[in-house]
Amino acid sequence: MILLYLAVATAYLAAAWLEWKLLAKPAHANPARLAAATNWLPAAALAGHFFIVASALLVADELDLSLVNALSAVGGLTALFAWLGSLSRALPGATAVAFPVAAIALLLSAVFSNPHPFALSEAPLVRVHIAIALTAYALLIVAALQALVLIGLEKRLHRGLPEPRADSMPPLLTLERFLFRIVGAGFILLTLTLATGILFSEELFGKPLAFTHKIVFSVLAWLAYAALLLGHYRFGWRGRAALNWILIASVLLVLAYIGSKFVLEVILHR
Repeated sequence: MILLYLAVATAYLAAAWLEWKLLAKPAHANPARLAAATNWLPAAALAGHFFIVASALLVADELDLSLVNALSAVGGLTALFAWLGSLSRALPGATAVAFPVAAIALLLSAVFSNPHPFALSEAPLVRVHIAIALTAYALLIVAALQALVLIGLEKRLHRGLPEPRADSMPPLLTLERFLFRIVGAGFILLTLTLATGILFSEELFGKPLAFTHKIVFSVLAWLAYAALLLGHYRFGWRGRAALNWILIASVLLVLAYIGSKFVLEVILHR
């Protein structure tokens, strides 16, 4: 099994390296060959990754959503969404960042196994809640990665440097518009995640809702995304300020879920 982990991580890193090559050298001697490799390598890596995630998460009638398994699942979904966005040219460059993140998350799940299984039959709504939550986190992380890419592109323009792959890349305004659609979709799913968690807390987790650090940071992240979307669609917020706001909201979201699980499992051993 460790060989599969290494093979998938290697495929991710090779695909990211090829994407960087395409971004840096649009006039490469074999651009068609490079472009083809950036299509089939991620497909192979994603297939292997999701096989690993399914094997790690689902054991008999139990779900193991430990910290490393959650990181691996979110990393795989992030890589998938970034890859689909790159195929449609809506998220150029995002895979160059998303694939290494997915590779690291996958290798962490191989090295630091810390099982935390619970019976799925005891919480019928848990599958829906977890699926929505993981998808929301992945979409919003993709948005953060693409915000970093757009910040880099804006810096290049301000320095008078040529835009990479300018012949095939949509205008920055088009990329920014699609980015806010991703944030909007992620926000809707995050809202559903919080709503199901709050309304069905006792059925999902076996105890009434308590205002933990996870809840507090999740609500803060939700408020940050809500303010961003309101400012964008009502007052026309865009550019560097809006991109920085996406990064701030994403940090709050990471602290809410990954940060809280890290403290509980790694520091407190709970």
